[in-house]
Amino acid sequence: MAVHFKQVAIIGVGLIGGSLGMILRRKGLADHVVGVGRSLENLKTAVSVGAIDRYVADPTDGVQGSDLVILATPVDTYERHLKQWAHCLTPGTIVSDVGSVKGTLVERSEAAMPAGVHFVGAHPIAGKEKTGVAAGSDQLFKGARCILTPTKRTDPRALEHIKQMWEATESILLTMDPHLHDQILGAVSHLPHVAAFALMNALAELRDHQIPSLDLAGHSGGGLRDTTRIAASSPEMWRDIFLWNRDNVVSFIEGYERALEELKQLIKAGDAAGIERALERAKAEREKLNVRPSMPL
Repeated sequence: MAVHFKQVAIIGVGLIGGSLGMILRRKGLADHVVGVGRSLENLKTAVSVGAIDRYVADPTDGVQGSDLVILATPVDTYERHLKQWAHCLTPGTIVSDVGSVKGTLVERSEAAMPAGVHFVGAHPIAGKEKTGVAAGSDQLFKGARCILTPTKRTDPRALEHIKQMWEATESILLTMDPHLHDQILGAVSHLPHVAAFALMNALAELRDHQIPSLDLAGHSGGGLRDTTRIAASSPEMWRDIFLWNRDNVVSFIEGYERALEELKQLIKAGDAAGIERALERAKAEREKLNVRPSMPL
């Protein structure tokens, strides 16, 4: 039987937090779900779509009496939130999150916990370009991977409760060291977002300064849309992800720059054979993504 919570407080009732709230309520995993957020309109929508039972403006009011608190705000806000209300939590309470960065953030969050309160890092990999609870769904996590990032300080009982909660969402669970998480996700998620954002900015520069008649919407086909789909993601969220995982992201950008420079030089030299070899390698690597590995990551 799945874990059951008396009250869950979701700090940040957006796409991820709202979708989790829907599942908690519809599957009876929580008696009561309270939402905390900045936008009154979004919180009202959260009630209407069944993501939360009620909302409060003050996070301190929301976390009091909760046996589970979910941080679903941009990762740069975690420390501010925890300083504001962690002292209100009672022993036995679990604090978890849904952030795309772990590493140092997990360590600092653990350090901010009062005695008897437990932090468990989690990262459901199930986003969309659209944000807000209106885009949420109780099917969002089905078949998606969710990475739990316990440390030596993680309470086994708290970890088991969070594991059971995410199993109830029908996610595919795996466990990983927080710093290894940031290396791997930096390569397969954060770097692609950097590339997509940068490509759209480069094209905008071409339109504004070199090809005034370049209509990106009118002239582009599926290639541009597929390649840059994730550039429609939340700038606020990705700003914080890039900054909190900056060492890995910068290192991987430098590797990407080397690959771009290599291809540029092959094209500049008119090296048809070299270009084809580079493209064949890329094609082979891309085709591997179509085959699901039997073991997670």
